[in-house]
Amino acid sequence: QVQLVESGGGLVQAGGSLRLSCAASGKILSMNSMDWYRQAPGKQRELVAGITSLGYTNYTDSVKGRFTISRDNAKNTVYLQMNNLKPEDTAVYYCRAEGRYSAHNSFALWGQGTQVTVSS
Repeated sequence: QVQLVESGGGLVQAGGSLRLSCAASGKILSMNSMDWYRQAPGKQRELVAGITSLGYTNYTDSVKGRFTISRDNAKNTVYLQMNNLKPEDTAVYYCRAEGRYSAHNSFALWGQGTQVTVSS
């Protein structure tokens, strides 16, 4: 079984920074896309940033220039560096990863979520 374990959330003042990590463990043959989503109270979950196995990245417009997604393929870990945080970034942040257990079996998993709270 593959598990995703997130860390790095917390409370920060506006303008501050946080770094989220999401590590995948278990039997992994290959890891494809790794993404960060967030869900604020009363809102739908939205894609914040994604990164492919080759390192191509994409961001939602509201975080461009402030957030940076990266990954360490040797550790099956994805990171989200969040700078110049704003109160509207407050949400539960989830990582999502797609990959393969074997040549014939794939997975798409969510992490447990980590709370990010930005005070004004």
